[in-house]
Amino acid sequence: MALKLSENALKVLGRRYLKKDEQGKPVETPEEMFLRVADAIALADKGYGKTEEQVSQLRDAFYRIMTELEFIPNSPCLMNAGREIGQLSACFTLPIDDSMESIFETLKVTSLIHKSGGGTGFSFSRLRPKNAVVKTTGGIASGPVSFMKVYDAATEAVKQGGTRRGANMGILRIDHPDVLEFVTCKEDNKQITNFNISVAVTDAFMDKLKALQDWDLIDPHTHKTVKRLPAKEVFDLIVKQAHKNGEPGIIFIDRINQYNPTPKLGNIESTNPCGEQPLLPYESCDLGSINLAVMYKKSGSRPEIDWDNLKEVTHLAVHFLDNLIDVNKFPLAQIEKATKSTRKIGLGVMGWATLLIRLGIPYNSDEAVALAEKVMSFILDEANKKSLELGKEKGTFPAFKGSIYDKKDNSSKMRNATLTTIAPTGTISIIAGPCSSGIEPLFAISYYRNVMDNDKLVEVDPLFEAMAKDRGFYSRELMEKIAESTSIQDIEGIPEDIKRIFVTAHDISPEWHVRMQAAFQKYVHNATSKTINFPHEANIEDVRKSYILAYELGCKGITIYRDKSREEQVLNVGHKEQKPQAKDFDTRREIAPRPRPEVIIGTTTKVATGCGNLYVTINVDEEGEPFELFTQMGKAGGCAASQLEAIGRLVSLAFRAGIEVKSIIEQLRNIRCPSPSWEKGQRIFSCADAIARVIEKRLVNNQIKVPVETTPIAMKHSREDEPVVITDFDDHGNIVGVCPDCGGALRHEEGCQKCHACGFSKC
Repeated sequence: MALKLSENALKVLGRRYLKKDEQGKPVETPEEMFLRVADAIALADKGYGKTEEQVSQLRDAFYRIMTELEFIPNSPCLMNAGREIGQLSACFTLPIDDSMESIFETLKVTSLIHKSGGGTGFSFSRLRPKNAVVKTTGGIASGPVSFMKVYDAATEAVKQGGTRRGANMGILRIDHPDVLEFVTCKEDNKQITNFNISVAVTDAFMDKLKALQDWDLIDPHTHKTVKRLPAKEVFDLIVKQAHKNGEPGIIFIDRINQYNPTPKLGNIESTNPCGEQPLLPYESCDLGSINLAVMYKKSGSRPEIDWDNLKEVTHLAVHFLDNLIDVNKFPLAQIEKATKSTRKIGLGVMGWATLLIRLGIPYNSDEAVALAEKVMSFILDEANKKSLELGKEKGTFPAFKGSIYDKKDNSSKMRNATLTTIAPTGTISIIAGPCSSGIEPLFAISYYRNVMDNDKLVEVDPLFEAMAKDRGFYSRELMEKIAESTSIQDIEGIPEDIKRIFVTAHDISPEWHVRMQAAFQKYVHNATSKTINFPHEANIEDVRKSYILAYELGCKGITIYRDKSREEQVLNVGHKEQKPQAKDFDTRREIAPRPRPEVIIGTTTKVATGCGNLYVTINVDEEGEPFELFTQMGKAGGCAASQLEAIGRLVSLAFRAGIEVKSIIEQLRNIRCPSPSWEKGQRIFSCADAIARVIEKRLVNNQIKVPVETTPIAMKHSREDEPVVITDFDDHGNIVGVCPDCGGALRHEEGCQKCHACGFSKC
């Protein structure tokens, strides 16, 4: 059976996963990539006495489930299996103790992990609070948040796997004296951009909150109470900040440790960047996802789940992920020891929303929630059977004694301490497409994708397109109308039964989002990655109710995102309020731009920004006065190009209307995007900032009038061009960015920023 991949899947594979030559051109096909991975993972069985024929059969089985898009492992495995790097894990957590040695030793390891393609999670809870006295030096401690900023800066400088920056999770306990500073540390969207943050909330705190009692903040170094606050005050601040911009999230740390399979090894303190994988210090975890979108068979008038195939794929996936641990090349000996001690794996699912649509079940329904429990309990049960089989055949995980599986009757010879995780699947779900991401609902039914020359193609969910054509209501005009909305519920011409099953994230109430997360969590050993979506008009009390509901329904954490919740900050960044001068309005005539002469001359300046090379052309008229400004971005597209054109037009209008040049510079200067570039020791904060600097250099500092012959000034970048996310909003107000790969819109999902058009993910 030939491998069938979508156009987007082929682009994602070619850009990120396939082997490349020195010129960056792919030198393997997708089939060869999957064979490379299958061969490397199956080889682990040779170390357990299997014959060449048995290893070959296993390789063929692994190859089959990947090429039939039934199971896809995490990205580092696809990138690195069978290659020199050989680092195959997606998730790492590292300890940070209360000493400079520990802080910077962990930072060094973090850089190595990011370089190899992994993400990292930390708890900063052991660090003494800000302004605490350091007895050994007599100095004053700077506190957890200050060191988070150090880690953030280091992450900014290290590309992950040579292609993207690493992602981090920063966690602080609810009883840490600096918890209020931590909760608000990302209030400014320009700060700590390479971290997701979560507060580790305890059961004791939830009890105090319910009873409206005070809560003790305890110095982790002295173990003494240093302050007491009303629990409601602390919780209110968390909820307020989450309502404002989606952070911090919450992890219920006691519940996580309640299900810690190896309590004798210590308590779990932190998770991976998207929160779905709680781990002990130095542990790593290998993730992979079953594509539920293809786990169906035709039966009568409508499809039904193919339980037999789901069972077979689950068994092979557990075997695959267990073997992955043996062939993995770990970045540190301590990580290898901790990982092999528990042999944790995280088998999850993707394509859940797609499967529900195939079955004709609305996402926001009791039937869908009940089916979620049935599907995940089935996967966990079959995963347990396979792990027991592997345990009897290859031996239990070394930390088995004293684990929750260590029973007197000696019946549970588990190979792996954990088996299931629901991870974000932003990129691998595109490879497996058409396939929805993780357990998330569809984000949109149809959307625009930018192609060459800024043309727009309408991308339509394949199931919706097929049903529309089959039912006779398909038209290009309708698809374009749908592409301009995140919902089809108010669009005429679509049958009600179709609207009922094609619900999107914004059609679904937060309560249904939480209920779906909780349904999967019941049968997930680790945790569940899920974004709880809120409409823009949701109030703080709505967020509070969802946090409480998540706790009551047994979730291990919760991340929310309110539509347009970062718009206020983005619009305010870098703009100084200009006070109008009444006399100008009283005495000046109506301002009208000067007409354009037939011939005009100027200069073009090249600026290396974080988004790529920006070319800024400034033309002056016959009298040497600035007249117009044009911009061209080498690799930008879509929203970025339109914004740059808008800036150029407005600046040109200001020039021609006689606005003072320094006022124009002041308006554009220091506008920031999350990833600035550098030029001769000075930061270029954004494309707007770059334009301001060119205007200043050409029209203020040099006082250029009519230039005779000039050479473009090259502002050199002090490091390689790197992917960057420029914060912006699409037509629906969702917090997005400009995709650095295709110029499309980035959307906020599963605690990360993703491009649906090409598969780029910031995490």
